[in-house]
Amino acid sequence: MNTPEITTILGKGSAFDGKLTFEGAVRIDGEFSGEIRTQGTLIVGETAEVKAQIAAARIVIEGVVRGDISASESIEIHAPARVYGNLSTPALEIQRGSVFEGNSQMDGSGQNVATTNGQRKREGKQAPPAETVVPTT
Repeated sequence: MNTPEITTILGKGSAFDGKLTFEGAVRIDGEFSGEIRTQGTLIVGETAEVKAQIAAARIVIEGVVRGDISASESIEIHAPARVYGNLSTPALEIQRGSVFEGNSQMDGSGQNVATTNGQRKREGKQAPPAETVVPTT
């Protein structure tokens, strides 16, 4: 993950309600409620609680997010994140240990790749069947 330099931080213990627009990268470690729009990167830290409609180029989530999320480049959900809402992005990564409740839509050129628990799955192709091991006695 190549994270751009963070230009603004809403720190732990802070609370903000409203509309947030920015350039570059912003990290939220506190509470935010409202709407977030940017062509940059949004990082939701592990201590953050965000209730918002989010539109950004790239989104990295480690905390709690409630609301619909749209990313023009990618969404990464890292443990111990909890995400409750619908996702729309060309690239989605969900780490083991995180929670996602909602629907996901992968838009784009047909080259979409979802990564879950380190395994990649190309859109439109099924994963191979799981191997069954029967113990011998």
